[in-house]
Amino acid sequence: MNTGGPMRRIVIDRPGGFDVLRLLEKPVPEPAAGEVVIACRACGVNYADGIIRMGLYASARKLHGYPITPGFEVAGTIAALGDGVEGWRVGDEVIGLTLFNGYASHLCLPAEGVFPKPARLDFEQAATVPTVFLTAWWMVHRQLHPQAGETWLIHSAAGGVGSALLQLAHLADVRAVGVVGAAHKVEHARTMGAESVIDKSRGDLWEEAERLAPDGFDAVFDANGVATLKQSYEHLAPTGRLVVYGFASMLPKNGRRNWLSLALDWLRTPRFNPMDMTQSNRSVLAANLSFLQSHAPTMREGMEWLLERFADGRLEPLPVESRPLPEAAEAQRRIESGQTVGKLALIP
Repeated sequence: MNTGGPMRRIVIDRPGGFDVLRLLEKPVPEPAAGEVVIACRACGVNYADGIIRMGLYASARKLHGYPITPGFEVAGTIAALGDGVEGWRVGDEVIGLTLFNGYASHLCLPAEGVFPKPARLDFEQAATVPTVFLTAWWMVHRQLHPQAGETWLIHSAAGGVGSALLQLAHLADVRAVGVVGAAHKVEHARTMGAESVIDKSRGDLWEEAERLAPDGFDAVFDANGVATLKQSYEHLAPTGRLVVYGFASMLPKNGRRNWLSLALDWLRTPRFNPMDMTQSNRSVLAANLSFLQSHAPTMREGMEWLLERFADGRLEPLPVESRPLPEAAEAQRRIESGQTVGKLALIP
């Protein structure tokens, strides 16, 4: 079956700065047995995509290699069905969860990676759900197992995963304290479910954290890396859990790698002592969605759980800023500079 063409996609031939993102045209893929082709109406952009561009994302190196097309999530319509695919028709509105290849006008996926788009979400909102909300769901419901009344500290609370964590905390009757880096992000964090918001650009983060939770936090979610990891661990309550899912403060701010700076930050990264952990009953957990392929059935369960709550309004989509596909470099630049609130999408 010919689904038409051409397909447009962003390709990175080798790691580097924003200039390595190239727009290419290729034939539209043909679905094999058990696969579908999605005509993408929107592609989600995540901080991890920039790390892929820099050559610092472990799963991109180990599981794929270069050249590579970044992108973990899309939304669009079914354009073609492979043999044996049931339950879908051409034209159905869907969300696709993929391991790379998302920055494209068409995407071929196994049917197991495709989900019905909730009617409440437009394509841009839907394309920005899977990565951040599924990451948050995994940490909250497969690692932490939240208890009502707990107090959590959520760094980067105006970002994608941070915003998702705030909403999941609210659903679990957890008191969430959000941390943001600029005044214009405070209201967004409150809207997402933060009971209190610390704007670290206006005062000392840890003094305010101690005021809000003098006995410590039951969980701290940290994607900053060396800038906050040590203090995040030290501000846990007994039986508290530090959940690590990124190292943003250790990564370049200008789009290019600085190996000396990376090495120094690696040396400064805290090493948690198991003997201390057993005596204090504190734990360190970690998550990276791209290394969870062996848990695909659980990931599908998580997506279905999330989409059910988007469909009935218990979860709300994040604000989305959109850019055309050829402006992928500018989209990544905005995320890496911290300018965005919520999520960003590319329109093929």
